[in-house]
Amino acid sequence: MKGSICVMSDNVIELKDICKSFYGVQVLKNINMHIKAGEALCIAGENGSGKSTIIKIISGVHPYENGEVVINGTVYKSITPSQSISEGIQVIYQDFSLFPNLSVAENIGLSYHLQKRKSGFSRKICNEIAQKSLEKIGVEMNLDMLVENLSVAQKQIVAIARAIMQDAKLIIMDEPTTTLTKIEIERLYEIINGLKKSGVAVIFVSHKLDEIFAVCDRVFVIRNGEVVADDPVDEFEQEKLAYYMTGSNIIEEKQPPVKTDGEYVFEVKNLACREYFKNISFGVRQGEILCLTGRLGSGRLELAKSLFGALPATDGEIFLNGKKISVRNITEAISNGIAYVPEDRLSEGLFLDATIRNNLSAVVLNRLKKKFGILRERDKEKLSTEWIEKLSIKARSGDPGHSLSGGNQQRVVLAKWMASNPALFVFNCPTVGVDVKSKFEIHTLIKNMVKEGVAVVMVSDDIGEILYNSNRVLVIDGGEITFESDTQDLTYESLSKKITKGA
Repeated sequence: MKGSICVMSDNVIELKDICKSFYGVQVLKNINMHIKAGEALCIAGENGSGKSTIIKIISGVHPYENGEVVINGTVYKSITPSQSISEGIQVIYQDFSLFPNLSVAENIGLSYHLQKRKSGFSRKICNEIAQKSLEKIGVEMNLDMLVENLSVAQKQIVAIARAIMQDAKLIIMDEPTTTLTKIEIERLYEIINGLKKSGVAVIFVSHKLDEIFAVCDRVFVIRNGEVVADDPVDEFEQEKLAYYMTGSNIIEEKQPPVKTDGEYVFEVKNLACREYFKNISFGVRQGEILCLTGRLGSGRLELAKSLFGALPATDGEIFLNGKKISVRNITEAISNGIAYVPEDRLSEGLFLDATIRNNLSAVVLNRLKKKFGILRERDKEKLSTEWIEKLSIKARSGDPGHSLSGGNQQRVVLAKWMASNPALFVFNCPTVGVDVKSKFEIHTLIKNMVKEGVAVVMVSDDIGEILYNSNRVLVIDGGEITFESDTQDLTYESLSKKITKGA
């Protein structure tokens, strides 16, 4: 219900004593929050802390039990999504909420037609609006391309362009840089600073501490549904912010280089795949985590998919434990003991509507079959219980995949493949969209796999992740390896320069 009271305020939005429960469990406790016009506020916290619930309350998706929301001086005892939008609030969610069967231009321009309540659809207007929005971001894109054919990073750019083209007073960006490269992130910073100068408020939700310090004026930290800090960004250091978010001290150290003698556990020689990459040769020794990095479009993503047979190589050789293997498709990859964790767990890693039990048994179904192909449900449950406990997954065996936080979803994807006892693990951006604590725990899991003899190839553009969680890094540019180094010899600045400019 919209209140009749209007109050004078410099704030675009205020939350006053907001409480929210799900199934009798209180997830938000007396939340008080505000943001002024032209201010960038970071909402920080672990997955499951309540960040997403706050966003959905502001956008009218979730009702709240107590308290009130004040938007542009108007008091709301409850608010609907249409009211939130009419007040100038735009949200870019992690799943992008795009129409895969529509073009780039249609996805960006459709909201304009709905907002203006136009009876007809104008492709010309759509193209003009889309072009103008993309120019603000500094990105060129084929306006006629279907969204379903875009990369994850391109989809996110379309979502950002769609949001900024509308007359927004507050834009909420939920993990907006998850799959963007450094150059694209810097462009986004410029966009946010431009929005702030024009009086638009920005709520920036991110797990990446360096981004918080780069773009935000104030940090609002929530833990277990309660506010634990709300201060100007210059009052924090990374260690202090991580402590507020997790309630514990998290310290990561660089990995030492692995001895150069000894056979490779995994090796590729002169690997090539059409226009994507060529002459790729590298090896991974026992106890080593090798990271592949590079700009968007460098060929790193396609190389990762080739190692798993999702994009078969057109030339070259692959060896596992000294034996030449064939990886012409995903089935061959799995039979050879290769596991792959994709960058987009929602569309490629999980069956969102299936139970955790069925997700965890997906790769090892043949092991669980009795005669005539009948599955042993008791064994499925045993497997599920074992991996839920091993990876500290905060869910029950029968819960659907979509009900989990990002960190727990990623643990399910990891467990699904770990259950198959792979010889090679290919991680494509393994900690995308997970909180600081989950990130540390996933990195620890990967390091423990390596200690047990699993070969690990990690693809990442998170420089902190690369420096502290791999022994060696290869930079790919233009489909070729342009730089190689032990991570212990690199700094954030030196590696960043290699990635953005090549060797």
